[in-house]
This record gives sequence, C-alpha cells and structure tokens, in this order.
Amino acid sequence: MSTQLYPLQFEPILKERIWGGEKLKTVLNKPISSKITGESWELSTVEGDVSVIANGVLKGKSLMQLIDEAPDEVLGTKVYERFGKQFPLLFKYLDAREDLSIQVHPNDQLAKERHNSFGKTEMWYVMQADADSRIIVGFKENSSKEEYVKHLNDNTLVSILDDVKAKPGDVFFLETGTVHAIGAGLVVAEIQQTSDITYRLYDFDRVDAQGNKRELHVDLALDAINYNKVNTQKKYETKANASNVVVDCPYFTTNFIPLESTVEVSRTGETFTVYMCIEGSFEIEFDGFKQTYTKGDTVLIPAAINTFVLSGKASILEIYIS
Repeated sequence: MSTQLYPLQFEPILKERIWGGEKLKTVLNKPISSKITGESWELSTVEGDVSVIANGVLKGKSLMQLIDEAPDEVLGTKVYERFGKQFPLLFKYLDAREDLSIQVHPNDQLAKERHNSFGKTEMWYVMQADADSRIIVGFKENSSKEEYVKHLNDNTLVSILDDVKAKPGDVFFLETGTVHAIGAGLVVAEIQQTSDITYRLYDFDRVDAQGNKRELHVDLALDAINYNKVNTQKKYETKANASNVVVDCPYFTTNFIPLESTVEVSRTGETFTVYMCIEGSFEIEFDGFKQTYTKGDTVLIPAAINTFVLSGKASILEIYIS
C-alpha cells in the first residue's frame, strides 16, 4: 500500500451491559459515561462493530478497509492464506460489577451450520479482582444432558457447576462447549475467536430497567455443551523480558511478557501481533515511530513490521496466530 504501516490503535467500542459497572474508566481509563459499561471492544471486525483506527495518518479508516487494501501486510501471509480477509480474533476488556449469565459457546462446526460464524474459543486474563471473586467454569464432576436439564428445570444449575476463586494474573482458557460465567468483581482481558455467538443458559432471574428478562437459549445449548469436567486454569512462567507461553491453541497463541527493560522483537511476516498492556507502561519503537502505551491500551502490529523494540516496565499480553 502507498502509506507505510505502523503500530495501530483503535477507538474503543463501548458496550453497556446489565452486569457492567464503571471500572473500565476507574481501572483502565476508558472514556465511559455510563454506570453499566461492561465491555470495551478493543479490536473487532464483528459486523456492526468494526474497529476504527485512532492514531496516525490512517486515523478514521476501519480495520476492514485496511485489510481489504493490504491483506498480506496487515494480517500476514499465513493468516491471509488460512482466513482470507477475515480478521480472526476479537479483543476485549470486561468489567463485571455483577455475575455474568451462565453461558456456553458453540464450536466451529455448529456455529458455521447455525450462524455462518466462527465458534468461540476464548481466554481470560484477570486484571483486577475484588475479595472472594470467582469464575464459574464447567461441571464439578462429569455430568450428562439429562442431569443438566433436571438441574436447569429445578433452578439448581449452579449447584453442579465448578467455581474457582480468581485473583490478578490468573488465566482461564475456555474451549468451546465449556459452561462458564465471569463472576462479580472482576476486570478481565478477553481474547477470542471473532464471534459474537453466545448461548445463555441461566441469568439469575435478572430483569432490565424495563422489567424484562434477557433471552435464554436452552435448546440451542443442549448440543453445544461439553458435559465432562474440564481443567481451564493455566499456569505459566514469568521470566523477565521474555515471551512466556500462556495459551497455545489452533486459534491463537498468547504469551505473558514481564517487561523490565528493553526487548527486541523480530517477526517473519506470517502473522500480525497484538499487545495488551495489563500493568505499567511501555514504548514501541519502529523506524522513527515511537509511542507509549499504558494499562488498558491495545495495539496491533501489522505483519509487515518485522522488527521493533519494546521498552519500559510493564506486564504485557502478546498475541498472534502460530
């Protein structure tokens, strides 16, 4: 393309949610005005919610426009070959003032058949946690469709689901089919396949400001659920100035970088890279470009940028497609 690419930031797409709060502003400095803002979509090509560039000479251009003009340079040769001009991942920050609904996401096959969409494999990195905050993840013991339906009908579903206390730095990896809910008092960074398909199973009988309950998707979920006990929590190393692998799956690789000084990064041009600043601040330097990023910032490094330097003191998530 005629304009040289550079590290890109995007306007946050802010979402009000019945369970949302104000921590996206107080913890992550997002420009929210609502007291029930639950999500900041940092990097998205979901239809109707396509990210718009916020910095530099490309400011105002959408991510889809940029990919359409220069797919190899933005996505990377391997990503473009695999996904075409689709951006395959969605990046968010979430603030759960209340428990999210208990839900499940379909796999690629079901999502394609029913919704012409990707499935929704995802991971959460806990950035902030109130005392006794917890995550609901899967079943306490191997279950079955019959047992699940009985407890759902008896309004006792929570009794057979596993919950784990959550603290900052915890990572949960949720393959499709895992019944789950983010608990109250948590701020998390979420990395997922590009999909907005969610089957809501139980919503704690909540009503919105108009007194309406949110839609449930009980029948759709029956064939999407993994009824076996799962292990979702990830352990990882924290070696300074290194990319410590946290999640490595077919859909994305996520590394944790405890940055304490300077790191030179080299890429092959096969994939884009995304950095999410979890704590502290850092700079990216590239061919005369220099920009500082702070907690809550997300930046896309187009695949055409092969070498750059990270410097500062920060905790960073590094995401790409292997």
